[in-house]
Amino acid sequence: MKATINNFNIDLSKPIDISLPLSNTAANPIAWYIEKPVIEPVTFENWTGKVSEGSATNFNNIFFNPHGHGTHTECLGHITNEFYSINQCLKQFFFMAELVSISPEERNGDFVITKKQIENSLNGKTPEAIIIRTLPNISEKKSKNYSHTNPPYLLEESAIYIREIGIKHLLIDLPSVDREEDEGKLLAHKAFWNVKNTTILNDHARLDCTITELIYVHDSVSEGTYLLNLQIASFENDASPSKPVLYAIH
Repeated sequence: MKATINNFNIDLSKPIDISLPLSNTAANPIAWYIEKPVIEPVTFENWTGKVSEGSATNFNNIFFNPHGHGTHTECLGHITNEFYSINQCLKQFFFMAELVSISPEERNGDFVITKKQIENSLNGKTPEAIIIRTLPNISEKKSKNYSHTNPPYLLEESAIYIREIGIKHLLIDLPSVDREEDEGKLLAHKAFWNVKNTTILNDHARLDCTITELIYVHDSVSEGTYLLNLQIASFENDASPSKPVLYAIH
């Protein structure tokens, strides 16, 4: 099935899924010091919701944390005192996106993504969304336990630059755009959403912008411009598990 969008030809039969699946196995990625997800059948006194145990259906409960258990998309409600829902903030789902690959630089013992790196990678482009694939792009990203590993992150200057050139959706293959332990400063989150005051939300905070973390983009996917379909579950929560899908543009 093919479509034409903004004079670009898109083959909808060839999606490129850049999300990580949620499972209750050791293959599930983990961040923020929690255990793996729990997926288990509902049980009553003499009934278990599992076909292999006599039920007519499989009927599972799922316990997970969107921020720590895989690909997720969050709104500024992640850092504000007032409640904001990703389901209310994200109302459009297709965007022109630029996929870039960046090797974080070492600074003071940390590995960081700088403004200059992003500026050079975009080379003058100002897409609606940016997808950052960090290098080296090891397959262990898909099942890594990131807790206590101090993964790479964005410098505040990088998030400011992304905001200032008008990018509304930031996707990255790390558990956070900020340092794992930063005393709650969350400099990149605040800079991207233009949040100056988390208690009383300031004017010009970016309510319609999102951050998607813990994606995975295989090496076979070339850098360049794609159509992004950013799919979420309809959770009234600051974040939702998500399934970002790319389509090549012809």
